[in-house]
Amino acid sequence: MELIVGLGNPGKEYEASRHNVGFLVVNSLARTHGISLQERKYKSRWGRGQIDGHPVVLAKPRTYMNLSGEAVKLFLAPFSLTPRQLIVIHDDLDLPFGRIKIKDKGGNGGHKGIQSIMNTLGTGDFPRIKVGIGRPPDGLDPAEYVLQPFDENEKRSLNEVTALAREALALVLGAGIQAAMNQYNRKQT
Repeated sequence: MELIVGLGNPGKEYEASRHNVGFLVVNSLARTHGISLQERKYKSRWGRGQIDGHPVVLAKPRTYMNLSGEAVKLFLAPFSLTPRQLIVIHDDLDLPFGRIKIKDKGGNGGHKGIQSIMNTLGTGDFPRIKVGIGRPPDGLDPAEYVLQPFDENEKRSLNEVTALAREALALVLGAGIQAAMNQYNRKQT
C-alpha cells in the first residue's frame, strides 16, 4: 500500500490557489479511480482504493501547509507504512507551469510543507511528484504568489496538468520511481 498525499491549505479561500495544486491532483485521482475522500481522521480528508491494481490511501491534510507533517505522521503507524511508502504531490515554484518532476528523496527545495514532513518524520527519504506553478512576476513576493489563484490561461490547462500528474503517479506505482524519473525529469521543450 502507498500513501499518496497532496499538499495544500484547507478552506474555500485557498481552494483555487497555486499552492493547492497537490489537492487538485488528489481530487482528480479520487474522481478517476472512484475513491471517496469522505473519511475525516488523522487531521485529513482521505479514502482508500486502488490505482491500476495498487492499493492506495489518498489524503489531503486539513492542517495548513506549514504543518503538513502532523497529518502525514498520523497515517504511518495505523497503516503500517514507512516513509518510503509515502508519495507527496506538491507545487514547485522553480518549475515552469505544468511541468512535472519526480524526486526519489532529498531536501525541501524551499517548500515549507515538505520541510514540515521532513521535520516530523525525521527524514527526507520519501518520493515526491512536483507540479510546476512557475515563478512569480518581478516584484511579487513568492509567499503571496503561491496563495493567488491561477490566471485564466493556467485555469484552461489545469485538467491537462492534473492528468499529467496522474500519469506520473501511475508510472511510479507500476514501473517504479526510477522509470518515472527517467520519463518525466528529462528536459522538456
